This record gives sequence, C-alpha cells and structure tokens, in this order.
Amino acid sequence: QVQLAESGGGSVQAGGSLRLSCAASGYTYSAYCLGWFRQAPGKGREGVAVLNTGSGRTYIADSVKGRFTVSQDNAKNTLYLQMNSLKPEDTAMYYCAADDSYCSTTYLAHPDDFDYWGQGTQVTVSA
Repeated sequence: QVQLAESGGGSVQAGGSLRLSCAASGYTYSAYCLGWFRQAPGKGREGVAVLNTGSGRTYIADSVKGRFTVSQDNAKNTLYLQMNSLKPEDTAMYYCAADDSYCSTTYLAHPDDFDYWGQGTQVTVSA
C-alpha cells in the first residue's frame, strides 16, 4: 500500500520561503510519477509540479515557475518542494500525490490521474 506523508507547511510572510517534504513508502520508488498539488478554499485542485522518479525530469506549473522547484532524495524516498518568493496567492493546502506511470506536463492538469494522496500540509502566506 502506497503511503505519502507531507510535512513542512506553516505560516510565512510574503517574500519568504518554505520547503515541503513528502515521505513515500510502499512502492518501487524509482518507477513512479510524484506530484505536488494545492487547493485553496473554494477552488479546485491545482497542479504545482510533477517529477518522474526514474529520470528525475520535472514539470513546473507556469504560476510558480521561477519560484518553486521540485526535487527528490531517492535514498530517503522523499519528494521536496522548495518554495521561494512566496505570495499570498500561494496560500493553500498542499498535497503530495503518486501514480505508477511516467508523467508529463499534462499530469499537472489532471489530478484524477494520481491514485495515491497524502493528507496535505497547510501553507499560509500573509501580505
């Protein structure tokens, strides 16, 4: 059973930084698509970044490109989301997701393609 556990959320002022972590277990880490999604109150789930664990290739949403980076530590089976220059509009619940496929940029727009989800970690950015 795939399990994902996010951590690292919190409250920060605009312009600040946070690093989210997603500890993954229960599958062959080197053969999955992992992703970060976020959901603000009253809005749908938005793709932030996805990463192919085998190749390390990443795809970043235009809304956060240049500010957010996604990376992995294979030895720790952990996915990271480094968020810099945070803005109030980045405020949301951030979720880690996994799917046993090779992801592409289209996966950012299709959260339903992911079979496994963490519980989420809240990020709040104040002006």
